[in-house]
Amino acid sequence: QVQLVESGGGLVQAGDSLRLSCAASGRMFSSYAMGWFRQAPGKEREFVAAVAGSGGTNTVYADSVKGRFTISRDNAKNTVYLQMNSLKPEDTSIYYCNAKRSVPPGAGNYWGQGTQVTVSS
Repeated sequence: QVQLVESGGGLVQAGDSLRLSCAASGRMFSSYAMGWFRQAPGKEREFVAAVAGSGGTNTVYADSVKGRFTISRDNAKNTVYLQMNSLKPEDTSIYYCNAKRSVPPGAGNYWGQGTQVTVSS
């Protein structure tokens, strides 16, 4: 099982940058696909970005953040990052870290508790 703890959220102004971190416990971190999702009040949770596991480097982004956000991982530190640049008020959400593995051992879909990002105009 994987436990995820996000950090780095806060209150910033439009145009500023933030870097979110997600620290994972447990072994086999490198084998998990890692992602970031976000949920604004009254809205569904939506996909933001993901990076492949098992040595892969492929990344994918939601159209709304492409060119502004960058996801990366440091397998030696069991950590995944989300660098957010040129933030907009519509980026205001709770941001959740996700770890996914489809085959055992350790198969499952895991979530962190979330970190609040607020962007003022």
